[in-house]
Amino acid sequence: MRDTPFQTLVLSTIFVLAAGTLLVLGRSILLPIVTATILVYLLESVAGALRRLPVLGHLPLGALRLLLLVFAAAVVFVLAAVFSATVREIMAVAPTYEDNLRTMVDGIAGYFHFENDELWERVTAETVGRIDLRRFSLAVLGGFTNLGSVVLMVIIYAAFITAERRSFQRRLTAGLRSPEQSARVLAVVGAINEKISRYLAFKTLINIVLGTISYAILWAFEVDFALFWAVVIGVLNYIPYLGSLLAVAFPVALSLAQFGSIGLTVGLGASLTAVQVTLGNIIEPRLIGRQLNLSPFVVLLALALWTTLWGIPGAILAVPLTSILAIVLASFDKTRWLALLLAERVDVPPAPESTPRHGELPER
Repeated sequence: MRDTPFQTLVLSTIFVLAAGTLLVLGRSILLPIVTATILVYLLESVAGALRRLPVLGHLPLGALRLLLLVFAAAVVFVLAAVFSATVREIMAVAPTYEDNLRTMVDGIAGYFHFENDELWERVTAETVGRIDLRRFSLAVLGGFTNLGSVVLMVIIYAAFITAERRSFQRRLTAGLRSPEQSARVLAVVGAINEKISRYLAFKTLINIVLGTISYAILWAFEVDFALFWAVVIGVLNYIPYLGSLLAVAFPVALSLAQFGSIGLTVGLGASLTAVQVTLGNIIEPRLIGRQLNLSPFVVLLALALWTTLWGIPGAILAVPLTSILAIVLASFDKTRWLALLLAERVDVPPAPESTPRHGELPER
């Protein structure tokens, strides 16, 4: 007996509600697992690139993956320590920044002869007079420091996922009912691995370049905590559309408080924005292109959804997770129409029928 459209709609609604409830209630468990899986994708792509080098190419693939995982763990722990120390330092200099802002406002009032104007005094009292940089900085940057609480679990999960990759294919093949089903599932996993690994590898490379150039600009302008802001810029650039705006807004806003100079702040903002525009609109499309084939509107919806569910980590993972969903939907006849709704270009390939030439499960 075939399901009616109404039954399909009801079942789909129940599934979506159940999945949403699971994602919210199971955040503390699911977020480290999903993050670890995405990290394994990235490390696998880097390991494949390093094996082409003369010296590292002779190392066993397992040893190379282990070295990359240890290196990634060390980098993340160092960054977490830098973040925590910098937030404390910002809290310490916040009163000085507040004084600089008030001095700048008093200078503007003196230039335009507003210092004795009752309306001006009322406006400044309700705006600059209410600024609390300590509370603002803690509210904005607290989300970054909280990321360190899941770092250890992410590394542990990534280590176990990496260790069990070789046996997973055998278990998956044994658990499916037929070779055709096994080939189909392996093809879907291969497509996911190829697209997500390539996207993350190029995106990470772009973010490293962006962070390096931004650090040089921040250092040239003598902005406090230049290394910290450069790392924040690189991390936030994983977030589509809004990430690059927020990445520039944070250091530019605090530079106004540091220097009390509108001219320096405008120059810093223009320099950082020029780098963002150059990399985001010229370099990134050439390297990444539109290989994930997601509609910009769908990306915005996914960004809003995953940010609501999982906060900043959800915003960073929004594009990979949505791309994985689109690939899975495109692999089956009954759900391919949903993949078309998510796509920017109507070129979704037919459901795979054979094993992939390369992917996560086969050992390379």
